[in-house]
Amino acid sequence: MRRDVSRRDFLNGAAVALTGSMLAPPWLEAWGLGQGAGSPEQAPDYYPPALTGLRGSHPGSFETAHLLRDSKTWTQAAADTGEAYDLVVVGGGISGLAAAHFFRAAVGPRAKILVLDNHDDFGGHAKRNEFRYNDRTFVLNGGTLNIEGPGQYSPQAMGLLRAIGIDIDRFEQETAYDRGTYSRLGLRSGVWFNREKFGVDRLVVGTPGGGGRGAAPVTSWPEFLAKTPLNDQARKDIERIESRTEPDYMPGLSSDQKKQRLIHMSYQDFLLNVAKVHPDAVWYYQTRSDGLFLMHIDALPAYYAWNMNYPGFHGMKLDPTPPEVLVNEPGGAHGRENQERANAAGRAIHFPDGNATIARLLVRSLVPDVMPGTTQEDVVTARANYARLDRDGAPVRIRLNSMAVNVQHSGNPSAAKDVLITYVKGGKTLRVRGTHCVLACWNSVIPYICPELPQKQRDALAYGIKAPIVYTSVLIRNWTAFQKLGVANINAPGGYHSSVQLPEPVTIGQYQCSRTPQEPTVLHLVRTPCAPGKPRKDQHRLGRADLLQTTFEQFEREIRGQLGRTLSEGGFDPARDIEAITVNRWPHGYTYNYNTLFDPVDWALSTPDDRACVVGRKPYGRIAIANADAAGSSHTDAAIDMAYRAVGEVVESRSRSYLSNLSGSSL
Repeated sequence: MRRDVSRRDFLNGAAVALTGSMLAPPWLEAWGLGQGAGSPEQAPDYYPPALTGLRGSHPGSFETAHLLRDSKTWTQAAADTGEAYDLVVVGGGISGLAAAHFFRAAVGPRAKILVLDNHDDFGGHAKRNEFRYNDRTFVLNGGTLNIEGPGQYSPQAMGLLRAIGIDIDRFEQETAYDRGTYSRLGLRSGVWFNREKFGVDRLVVGTPGGGGRGAAPVTSWPEFLAKTPLNDQARKDIERIESRTEPDYMPGLSSDQKKQRLIHMSYQDFLLNVAKVHPDAVWYYQTRSDGLFLMHIDALPAYYAWNMNYPGFHGMKLDPTPPEVLVNEPGGAHGRENQERANAAGRAIHFPDGNATIARLLVRSLVPDVMPGTTQEDVVTARANYARLDRDGAPVRIRLNSMAVNVQHSGNPSAAKDVLITYVKGGKTLRVRGTHCVLACWNSVIPYICPELPQKQRDALAYGIKAPIVYTSVLIRNWTAFQKLGVANINAPGGYHSSVQLPEPVTIGQYQCSRTPQEPTVLHLVRTPCAPGKPRKDQHRLGRADLLQTTFEQFEREIRGQLGRTLSEGGFDPARDIEAITVNRWPHGYTYNYNTLFDPVDWALSTPDDRACVVGRKPYGRIAIANADAAGSSHTDAAIDMAYRAVGEVVESRSRSYLSNLSGSSL
């Protein structure tokens, strides 16, 4: 446990000193660049995907924003760069990059576009973790996981994927064999019960109902439960609610009356107080909703749980909800969509580095000489040249390490000819001009950087609180312990990380996944920091504070401890078998999705125009607003759809401006 883990994390542990004079943060020195250099991307070895240690919202990416939150202003100190663009996009995630793509498609290849992003890498949450070990490269997603439900992508979102080179049918055909690797080895799902919560450390393999990436389960609930440390009553209760012969827990009520009750109670309350399940059995299900909602079941509406086929509802005689009643939003509207629509969405598509592939393909289409190649296959192994992202004279420029701190029209918004965008980079406060601006950043920060917006709109933008999450990538020398234990993915309802998984095995182009247990691989661990029992927004705030206070060393101890305890009977030794760790910390993670327990019910189950996300995204003068936040959905197609809408508003504004100029000229 005391063995050092290989790390290359120049940013980790840096005490970023941001003062009134805005000195360059120490992490610039890590790239060999000093005070005022301002462009670390030009360093020959600049390659953020290969950094390990503490990533995600890394040191250096958020401190300026926190000063802005705390009322620091920069507008008077900004130096005008003299740059002018047709469009300035604030936010270099998938929505911001998509906005640049759509604008160029609408206006033409000569359009001048600048994309600003506060991180040291492009992609927003769609980041890539890359490891080099024994002359072989291994990658995993550091954030956005997959293309979920491609069958329900809008024509615009799917059109963008096709335009940048993604062919889902070809991907499915070429990767089918390797995706069956774990099933062929007989690996299954399992549950790790930890001694802190359940009195003993015990891994039980073969979860009935399956799920995850392994083979189909062969155990029954009685067989599985007999191996767990749960008490007799908890076992009986789990078997009861998992069976299809359980009673109706709300006899005498109509289907609609039952649904009304389920809408206003949590799944935890349903299990405890309606189904009368033992508290220890409830703990078994406590983190079941974490992966999709970033909350335990105390904050999950029972109605959502029923729609998602969670146990406990088989005897309730609930009528299927008609398709037209539930919300029809981008992405998987989990718990809020008709099952027929969910089934038609199709299998989630996972590239080896998750949706970083989408971000990389977008960047390659916008700035072609950043990465070689032309296909979805070759982009996986292409190395990006970050020095080419922001070059003089290029029609599209992507400027990293640049935190926008003020966006305002150069005069009255109804008549101004351009927008002034002030940002901080390399210890300097700079200003550029854009004929139009798309704010594709986290929507809750917009009221701080664009205070000229109407108060009602600013309040709406601030309504949502993003949910914190941690995706951790752990490079291990081999996965023989998983083979010996017969497990591919492990849920841990009482663990520091709620799940541990082998990666989905995908071979594409020149990238080959780990096919045998003797090869290295990268594990995927998930942690959802929350505060069960408190209101939802408070849970997100407390979880965010927890993440910002947790050092990499603390994460490392928890990772080593949990893996060692979970896999010990398979011979796993953390000191010997862990080669590198990348902790992707996202204090502002998933978009705030509406929830019937904490938000107006019609906001959660339909799409009225008074929802905060709709009010907040209204165009204002030459400023339009994108990002998945603007859809109230945390999915990639939402980010793309909102970019398409925002650019449509910009193009319409350009047309009005052009016609106005014509009418005012002498022809």
